Amino acid sequence: MQEIDYIFFLTSEMTDRLRVQANKEKGVIIEFVVQYEALISGQWYPVIRYDTAHGFAHKDIMTKKGRIVKQPLHFETYNLAFTYASMDLKTNWQRYRSDFEKET
Repeated sequence: MQEIDYIFFLTSEMTDRLRVQANKEKGVIIEFVVQYEALISGQWYPVIRYDTAHGFAHKDIMTKKGRIVKQPLHFETYNLAFTYASMDLKTNWQRYRSDFEKET
């Protein structure tokens, strides 16, 4: 089994990052986590997480108050879901951060 585990910073200020973890067997992803985290007032907050916990690929939207909204992903493979998750977070992290910060 091949393990993937890294942090990718989205800004030069290092205030926004992706935490990526995945396990692959023969080129096939069998589980993954791709999480966008924001440094706000000196503390790291998970904002959006894509993962395969609970036996299916899904998106978790976190709130400042600790609520988690779960949205299932409808991809044929975890490889496709993993690619989508990475691309979505790299493209939309600024909007996700803004929405998170606006929540009261």
